[in-house]
Amino acid sequence: MSMKISTLQKNRLAYTPKLPPALLAGAGIKSRHGKKTGSVGDAKKIGDLFPNLFGQPMIEFTGEPTGKKPAIFNVGVILSGGQAPGGHNVIAGLFDGIKSINPANRLYGFKGGPGGLVDSKFIEITSQLIDEYRNTGGFDVIGSGRTKLEKVEQFEKAHITCSKLCISAIVIIGGDDSNTNACLLAEYYKKKNIPIQVIGCPKTIDGDLKNEFIETSFGFDTACKVYCELIGNIARDANSARKYWHFIRLMGRSASHITLECALQTQPNIAIIGEEVAEKKQTLLQIVDQIANVVAKRAEQGNNFGVVLVPEGLIEFIPDANKLIRELNDVMAKEEHSLGFLESDHDKLKLIRSKLGKESEKAYSSLPLQIQLQLAKDRDPHGNVQVSLIETEKLLVELVQKKLKHMKERGEYTGKFSMQTHFFGYEGRCAPPSNFDADYCYSLGFTAAALVNSGCTGYMASVRNLVKNAAEWYCGGVPLTTMMNIERRHGEEKPVIRKALVDLDSKPFKCFDEMRSEWAEGTLYVYPGPIQYFGPPDVCDRATETLYLEHS
Repeated sequence: MSMKISTLQKNRLAYTPKLPPALLAGAGIKSRHGKKTGSVGDAKKIGDLFPNLFGQPMIEFTGEPTGKKPAIFNVGVILSGGQAPGGHNVIAGLFDGIKSINPANRLYGFKGGPGGLVDSKFIEITSQLIDEYRNTGGFDVIGSGRTKLEKVEQFEKAHITCSKLCISAIVIIGGDDSNTNACLLAEYYKKKNIPIQVIGCPKTIDGDLKNEFIETSFGFDTACKVYCELIGNIARDANSARKYWHFIRLMGRSASHITLECALQTQPNIAIIGEEVAEKKQTLLQIVDQIANVVAKRAEQGNNFGVVLVPEGLIEFIPDANKLIRELNDVMAKEEHSLGFLESDHDKLKLIRSKLGKESEKAYSSLPLQIQLQLAKDRDPHGNVQVSLIETEKLLVELVQKKLKHMKERGEYTGKFSMQTHFFGYEGRCAPPSNFDADYCYSLGFTAAALVNSGCTGYMASVRNLVKNAAEWYCGGVPLTTMMNIERRHGEEKPVIRKALVDLDSKPFKCFDEMRSEWAEGTLYVYPGPIQYFGPPDVCDRATETLYLEHS
């Protein structure tokens, strides 16, 4: 029995993504090389770690045909890490790109992420297969995985796999960690004179893989639009029922880009930006006071309702909470054996509290019991707190309730506080890509094909000038080492692509900062509605508010 697809999906399969002029002549195009590059930090160390890749020039494609005989080559593609809308279009663009160079070129997809490359699990991407996935959400054409490519043994197994399939280039579609691993792989093959190129593509809905060369990661636009529709719906419900405060936790563990973008699009009463919390060294109780004061001011106007946006990684931005988490990680590691003998949660928490320093013990004991248990139980494979699993919105609700109770006792608050909590995460990761992401991803895939054809390795595909129509985009490649610095991970110095946090001096944050006091006391919600795929370009093809503000 054939699989049923929705009417929307049928129409989206027929959508033809727009390409910038530089790619319209096919991927067999000339490139212009810029100056040699450095790195965003620790240039000496990065240069020593990547002697064969460091200093490569920026590349821009001109749109002129090379005039050379079309090359024949096979390419492997990997989806790495969490899903992001548009991944299938990157693969479609890569497929069409290499076929435009020479119809004999072949594309292989490694199943289940980087592990598929190491374990030789693959399928050939054919025209019939990829045509079923064009402009669709998800990563299900080949699946994804979180295997880290960082060991020589893995590199050699991948070499064997590629040799078997006559693959001369690997395209890794992933975030900062995945592309860091792509750089390690490229450096190893270059050092060993193994003729396999490695190209990366910028993926993450969190929006933290960006810099002066990568304007945005794909998937961020679509995910934010999905969340903004839901936030708008909730805000309208709040303004209709007029009796609930809605606390909404949004994805973004390491950066608050999603929260900021959603705030700019929907104008909630409160949006907490983690980077600002860290900059001002705000405590958890100061954040609670801030929220409670807005609740009280709105209650004075008879508005016992509102919307609060919270980034999922908020806890890590709060200095005292961050210190507590670090101490908890140490205690849990040292006392793992002892905790294993204790059956009751009460006894486990008692032991943990006794091992914490005075300040951390006080902070830990002040937390709701449910949050204490989450901090004690939810650990990642390295034994660290899984911050993304902490229900920060529920923590804030409980503490705000306590604060309002005290304010009421002192006559500082006379309203009613009823609340609802929400977490928007997986809802946005596999949505059908917006027109912007469909076009952007297809161009990234086509650009990756052009980089392969140009003989590049250790580069990330780059498409820029994204606030303009696709006809004005330009594309090329950025050396992966350009985006790297050294960070301490699990007690060791590691080369990593630097995450981009919300810049408090940026136009997007300043715009938010100028408006938020009005949003707090007024009811000025904006209702974006669902993603529009068909209609006027200013409705259907518009990029994020963040991009427009950054490039205005």
